[in-house]
Amino acid sequence: MLAINGITGGPRIPLFVLTFCLIAKADYCSQVAPVVAGFKHRWFGHEAMILHAHEIRKEKGDFRFLFDRAVRQQFMDELSDVMARLPYTLIASAIDKPRLNRQHVDPDNPYAIAMQFCLERAWLFLKEHGQSERETHVLVESRGRKEDADLELVCRRICDGANAVGERLPFEVVFVDKKQNLPGLQLADLVCHPIGRHLLKTQQVNRAYDIIEKKFRRNREGKIEGYGLKFFP
Repeated sequence: MLAINGITGGPRIPLFVLTFCLIAKADYCSQVAPVVAGFKHRWFGHEAMILHAHEIRKEKGDFRFLFDRAVRQQFMDELSDVMARLPYTLIASAIDKPRLNRQHVDPDNPYAIAMQFCLERAWLFLKEHGQSERETHVLVESRGRKEDADLELVCRRICDGANAVGERLPFEVVFVDKKQNLPGLQLADLVCHPIGRHLLKTQQVNRAYDIIEKKFRRNREGKIEGYGLKFFP
């Protein structure tokens, strides 16, 4: 299995959302990479383009052409189709930062809290599929030398046993520069905003979330909360 994560959040955004897209390596090589590359070739003529959710939403940079409503609709329809048919399992954790600060005098970093929740559920997913003893790589978008070093220490502590399942978790974190243009990291980035929007505005129409909701890890009864999505506190 190959686990890939992405983040969203900022000083003016009340939620921090961390997403894991879990993909079987065979599926990644045979389906995810070629399908994403094909989508890029159709729209840009090459696959060097990075699908960045913020720039797509804001129609910035190489996505300025999306200001044309008809073109944008076609682009988003095709991207939605890609997100719907690719084989991945979604695990996410959302941290309500204002509520966290109100309830805890000195709370942990939201990134660290979310990482623990996601790693625990990723390990349970692997256990369900008989993969919990095998080393699994977690590809994380690099944020800088200090930030990466701090997160590596957090992950090492969690994987060494400081987790709710009380097990050593066989994850190997690999930090990746966004310029390496990995399809899995871009998938994880694309699903962050729809999740955050859904949690902040539950009654608002959210077509993107409706598409990715089918990808969440669930229990036998089909429940997502606590299994594929952890909202804290």
